[in-house]
Amino acid sequence: MMPTSEPLPSFADLLTLIDDRSAAFRKALAGADPAARVPSCPDWSLRDLVVHLGEVHRFWATVVAAGPADTRPEPAAVGDTTPHGDLAAWSADSTALLLAALEAAGPQSGCWTWWGASSSPRTAAAVARHQVHEAAVHTYDAQLTVGRPEPLPASAAIDGIAEFLTVEYGTTGPWPHSPAHVALHAAEGPSWLLALTPSGAALVPEASASPAPAARLHGTAGDLVLSLFRRLPLERLHLTGDRALAEQLLAWTSLD
Repeated sequence: MMPTSEPLPSFADLLTLIDDRSAAFRKALAGADPAARVPSCPDWSLRDLVVHLGEVHRFWATVVAAGPADTRPEPAAVGDTTPHGDLAAWSADSTALLLAALEAAGPQSGCWTWWGASSSPRTAAAVARHQVHEAAVHTYDAQLTVGRPEPLPASAAIDGIAEFLTVEYGTTGPWPHSPAHVALHAAEGPSWLLALTPSGAALVPEASASPAPAARLHGTAGDLVLSLFRRLPLERLHLTGDRALAEQLLAWTSLD
C-alpha cells in the first residue's frame, strides 16, 4: 500500500471541481430559509454558511493574486467581504473571483498558505486543491440543512482524503498519544497509511509500518472524507483494530 494510488487531479480538473461543488452549494440554497440551523455546524445558520464560503473564496482570490509572500494578506488587501444584494448572486461572484485569480496565476505560481509546515506546496495549485474540499464539505453541510444530503463526488473525495491527511494532520503538530499507524481504505480502491509519532503525522508506504497498523478504516471515499471532517460518526465506517485510536485520530484536529 502506497500513500495513495491515485494521481493528483490536474489544475483544470481542480478548477472544474471548485465550480461544480460551488454550483451544487448554491443549488441547495434555492428556496431555503437562511435562518435554518446547520446540523453539522450548529453555531451557524444557513446564511452564516453562505457568508463563510464566500469570504473564503474572496480571501484566497486575494492571496493567489498577490503572488509569493511570507505572511497572510492584511484585511485591507482583502477588502470588504460583507455580502450585499442577493446572497446567491454574491456567492456566485465570490466563486468567480476565486476561479479567475487561480486561472490567471496558473498552477505553479507561489503564494502564502497556512500549511507551510506540511509537505503540501505553497502554490496556486495547492490552494485550488484545498478549495475543492472546502466547497465539497460545505456543500454537504448545505444539503444536510435542507434535508437533501448527497454523496461527495468520488473525483473530489478520493483526493480529499490525501489532502486532509497531508494538510490538516500534517500541520496539527506532535501526535499526543502513543505512536501508531492508521490505514484508510476507500471502497473505490485507493488506500493510505498514516504514521502518528511525536514528530507529527505523515503519509508513508505500508512497508515502513512497524508494527502493523493498529486501526484500519474502510468506507467510500466520500464517507471517509466526511468522517475526517467530523460530519459523519465513526460508526458510518467499517473499523478493524483499535477503536480508541481511531477516535483519538478523528478528534485530533480543530476544525471550523
